[in-house]
Amino acid sequence: MARTHFGYQQVDESDKSQRVRAVFDSVAGKYDLMNDLMSLGLHRVWKAYAIAVAAPKVGEVVLDIAAGTGDLTQALAQRVGPGGCVVHTDINAAMLSAGRDRLVDRGLSLPTVLCDAESLPFADDSFDLVTVSFGLRNMTHKERALTEMARVLRPGGRLVVLEFSRVAEPLRKPYDWYSFQVLPRLGRWVAGDGESYRYLAESIRVHPPQAELKAMLKTVGFGHVDVHNLSAGVVAVHVGLRC
Repeated sequence: MARTHFGYQQVDESDKSQRVRAVFDSVAGKYDLMNDLMSLGLHRVWKAYAIAVAAPKVGEVVLDIAAGTGDLTQALAQRVGPGGCVVHTDINAAMLSAGRDRLVDRGLSLPTVLCDAESLPFADDSFDLVTVSFGLRNMTHKERALTEMARVLRPGGRLVVLEFSRVAEPLRKPYDWYSFQVLPRLGRWVAGDGESYRYLAESIRVHPPQAELKAMLKTVGFGHVDVHNLSAGVVAVHVGLRC
């Protein structure tokens, strides 16, 4: 049976998605609070930047993958307006439920779909824009998922990937110390789960760096790809234009 990474562990490919689900089942209730604490609130700035470069237009149809608690979904819905549509999706039922409840509480009734990004249940050429925020690194077959994203985009459509990436060299040692010493403790104290946050730190290290992910996007059908490094490469925004 084929093997893949789950953080620094090697596991059977068939087991990875279940392990990832278990991580997010565990952290769903404290996910937004932990994002604020872990990033010192910077995740809000990173997401606002991703929205700005995505440039959603009034009336567009948007697919938000790994949308979780729905903060990006809400911002996209506000941009496309009542004449557009944003589909809120995630592979994890607990995260999807938390996001759906939050969106409803804020007066937004949007299509919500439990689905795997590696096998999207949407027709070819369905969307003007696809976004995925801090979700790609958890996918078992990233190239397969990116191929699916290209498939459901209309020609000329845009894919925006916001993800943790390769930090600049001078910051790597302090960033590693923070990731492996502080984050698991913070996860244990706040969310009652240090191991899930250790996995999340490890998953960043095994995710393709900026240039490798750019090449992957070009391979699956994005003719032009821009890369925007934020916070010295702690995160990067990849913007691909479908041929």
